[in-house]
Amino acid sequence: MHEALLATLPLPTTPGRVAVREGALYRVTMVDPARSAVVPALARELERVFELFAREAGVDAAEPVNIRIEPGIFGHHQVGRAADVYAVGGIGLREWWNRWRERTARAAALPTPLARRLARETEEKENLGWRIYEAMRRHGRWAQPYGHPVQLFGPWTRESGPWRQISDFLLRAHRDHIHCSK
Repeated sequence: MHEALLATLPLPTTPGRVAVREGALYRVTMVDPARSAVVPALARELERVFELFAREAGVDAAEPVNIRIEPGIFGHHQVGRAADVYAVGGIGLREWWNRWRERTARAAALPTPLARRLARETEEKENLGWRIYEAMRRHGRWAQPYGHPVQLFGPWTRESGPWRQISDFLLRAHRDHIHCSK
């Protein structure tokens, strides 16, 4: 179904769960709104962080950035305490990650420190996947169950996550989305 049509449909609700609302600078697309609904505390946290991300990324209110959320099936997802971000700005997280790896590798091969720094800074500015992950890392107040890591995983976890010692299995499982839990 077309995203514009999806945005006009009323969202089904699950008792105790709500949809993540759109903000002034971002729009939310939910592939399965009923299963993507989350507990109110997580919805409000995502809304707060998404607005900060969009503001920091220089998004214009006339053209809000789209963020796609899809439902997960394990753990905190079953009780609405987790959400998965699969795309930002119409591009999937896997594509943003592949672009990041390619361009930062190219930047590392440049001949001077200044050229390497400028190339890296350009990619940091333009890569919305990295920017949303960084905003979630810096601004989000995610769950950290006793004896477990902070519940924010995504393609950039080993580079800049709040918990970098991620297993290969867990990292592979989060190459195409950002998982967060409240």
